[in-house]
Amino acid sequence: MYRFAHENLDCYQLAVEVARWFQQTSFPRGRSGLKEQGQAAADSVVLNIAEGAGRRRGQGDAGKNHHDIALGSASECCAVLDLVHSLPSAPEQQEKLRRIGAMLTKMSR
Repeated sequence: MYRFAHENLDCYQLAVEVARWFQQTSFPRGRSGLKEQGQAAADSVVLNIAEGAGRRRGQGDAGKNHHDIALGSASECCAVLDLVHSLPSAPEQQEKLRRIGAMLTKMSR
């Protein structure tokens, strides 16, 4: 069976976990805007990793550009979690985001 390149990437799998966490987690009252922003950024990480992996070969810097965008979105997710630090398992999600960031940094070289 055919598998897309992104399906084999650890950073993609971690990004999906973080995006699903954002989707399932209830944010504190009055912080729904942060939840929406965090969810959009988490979705962006997943989608840009996939698109970057799909464009990586033979298309110049397009793949790297998508991975750079994913890196920025991962950073945004981490910042959202800094603002709602009391959420259960937020530190674990931030650690996943840092791992994703490290992998994307190496992929963008």
